[in-house]
Amino acid sequence: MLTLSLNDLLEYTHWERERWHSSLREHGGPALAIQTGPHGDGRLKHVGDVIRHIFSAEQRYVERLLGRPLTDPASIPNHDLEALFQFGQHSRKAFIQLLQTFPGDQWDDPREYKILDFVANVTPRKIAVHILMHEIRHWAQIATLLRLNGVPVEFHDFLFSPVLGGEFRPPQPT
Repeated sequence: MLTLSLNDLLEYTHWERERWHSSLREHGGPALAIQTGPHGDGRLKHVGDVIRHIFSAEQRYVERLLGRPLTDPASIPNHDLEALFQFGQHSRKAFIQLLQTFPGDQWDDPREYKILDFVANVTPRKIAVHILMHEIRHWAQIATLLRLNGVPVEFHDFLFSPVLGGEFRPPQPT
């Protein structure tokens, strides 16, 4: 059976973060201020909020797995691109450290966590995969929001990434 590793998803999300950071530097603050629309749950009103949410979720899941107090993401300004991505570097460093040091015999032991107003009984392994899938899903939402608001967005698909090799280039003239 073919398997995709957590390392492949880590590499892909690292590539995504670099591309988004570069692209958003080009478009500056206006892109971060684009509204997410009226039908959310009220927590994420602008693109900057979604980016902060991506990184804070990663940080907070690491803290949950380690039994630490949860970081309050409100101190990270949603309109400051560099502060957001510095927070992302911090959260990713914490996640990688967790992956390297978490006791191997505990990855598949279900634990109970309070998440928002819910109680989740899940394994640390499932949370680790969720952290990366959660990020991938939100970057796709951001791409859609930016495109709908006239901001050009490059291809961010896994297929176009350097992960697992291959290349994409314009066709050669004949």
